[in-house]
Amino acid sequence: MGRQQDQAIELQAKTAKDTRNSEEKPVQRSKSFSFKTQKEVCTSCEKTVYPMERLVANNMVFHSACFCCKHCNAKLSLGTFAALQGEFYCKPHFQQLFKSKGNYDEGFGRKQHKELWASKETDNITKTA
Repeated sequence: MGRQQDQAIELQAKTAKDTRNSEEKPVQRSKSFSFKTQKEVCTSCEKTVYPMERLVANNMVFHSACFCCKHCNAKLSLGTFAALQGEFYCKPHFQQLFKSKGNYDEGFGRKQHKELWASKETDNITKTA
């Protein structure tokens, strides 16, 4: 009787093992769930920007630490910056640079538009003469 019990236990173990093997199929992962996104690069330091440190201002991507005033290098936020021709300034320096010369060009180190117009007028006069 002991031998029959052993054979019965072995048979039960074998059938349980066979049913487990038929259930253990290799898992196939979905290929539509791949994360092949283009890496964004910081406009300032040209390094990879990860989502947690990403800041977008004027359609340019920055690290939150790289988004600084051009004049004083103070860290800027989306509510504390002013932009002019692709350059970013804190609001106090933006106003200060504008007030120093009374216009956006000279205060920010660019050639005045008046000079550009004057050079075009002289070119037109020489062409017509």
